[in-house]
Amino acid sequence: MAKFLAVYTGTPSAGPPPDMDQQTIASGMAAWGKWMADHGASIVESGGPLGKTKKVSTGGVADISNNLAGYVILEAPSHEAAAEMFKGHPHFSIFPGDGVEIMPVLPVPGAP
Repeated sequence: MAKFLAVYTGTPSAGPPPDMDQQTIASGMAAWGKWMADHGASIVESGGPLGKTKKVSTGGVADISNNLAGYVILEAPSHEAAAEMFKGHPHFSIFPGDGVEIMPVLPVPGAP
């Protein structure tokens, strides 16, 4: 099976908005837990939310913003099958996330 990195996208501040009621948050987290349990056989690393970002470049280190909110690593028979797992995911069906980007984890060139 191929390995895939799924990145949850949303706003630069991870987590539910401050005005979201506790019942919706609890419902969303329960749905997220169910999704994780339903796909447990495919999950290689459960990942988690992502915090503030620092970018390192030849210019030094800088604080930056992006739309990455969390990640999970999973296995699936194909890229399409991996993407199908996220249809209706609580990240955007309950929480205000805008999507999930799924990409294959490729072998390192020249690695044994």
